[in-house]
Amino acid sequence: MLRLSEREWQAYRQKNKDRARMLISCPDRAGIVAAVSTFLFEQGANIVQSDQYTTDPETGRFFMRIEFDVVNLEERCEAIKQAFRPVAESYGMDWSLVEAKKRKRMAIFVSKEDHCLLELLWLWKSGALHADIEVVVSNHPDMRETVESFGIPYRHIPVTKERKAEAEEEQLAALGSGVDVIVLARYMQILSPRFLQEYPMRIINIHHSFLPAFIGAKPYEQAYRRGVKLIGATAHYVTEELDAGPIIEQDVLRVTHEQDVEALKQLGRQVERTVLARAVGWHLEDRVLVYGNKTIVFP
Repeated sequence: MLRLSEREWQAYRQKNKDRARMLISCPDRAGIVAAVSTFLFEQGANIVQSDQYTTDPETGRFFMRIEFDVVNLEERCEAIKQAFRPVAESYGMDWSLVEAKKRKRMAIFVSKEDHCLLELLWLWKSGALHADIEVVVSNHPDMRETVESFGIPYRHIPVTKERKAEAEEEQLAALGSGVDVIVLARYMQILSPRFLQEYPMRIINIHHSFLPAFIGAKPYEQAYRRGVKLIGATAHYVTEELDAGPIIEQDVLRVTHEQDVEALKQLGRQVERTVLARAVGWHLEDRVLVYGNKTIVFP
């Protein structure tokens, strides 16, 4: 398992030892913010950040992310959850409450391209990515030396058409008792519906933002021939509909006729790794709520 240094980890835990995050989604109506704020006040909590959004004040859906500090959170967390249930039921809330100090367990899937993988590893090494990386899984052996140099377990599981189901069973086994999120860092295989059912809205993918204009192989060559002026990337949750899951983050770079195909690819890698890192970071910090095929992101 990949971890921060003991000193960095203790500093992170100390900073967040009594901080909780609550995510709420419910039909919008008057009194929601007041009810939540009053409840937290009665628990002795101090609200340090609050974000909210409604799709429509009259008939829409309300979303809220709130961070608060409360003394002895670890000992009191379950009791606070139990006490909040009547409030949640009265407003028809879908909600969660997590301790900020508890790091999510993450797995990374990768094929041969290393730029997105390296960005995640560098961010972790700097302390900016708050997760424990349990394993890196790949259908190629190429990244083994790089990954293991960080002290991370590496599982090479070949995937062919004939053994795809068998390979997915091995992948699920490699995830052990389960992980909180899987990041597809340029993993060039389609996951089966059964695999996706194991991790609903917990698998994040990155791809170029030419879709659906340049579908198929060699998108940068196709874009170059068309003389595109913008290239970009999209990070999204994976669903059974290929490359059509809820979008978490996007970005673009402007290009000109002076860039050849290789220059476009280099710029594309740059924006891909940045967009994926943002999306993963927001997910790890519980900043993303899914609504239909959209996301509400409180960055």
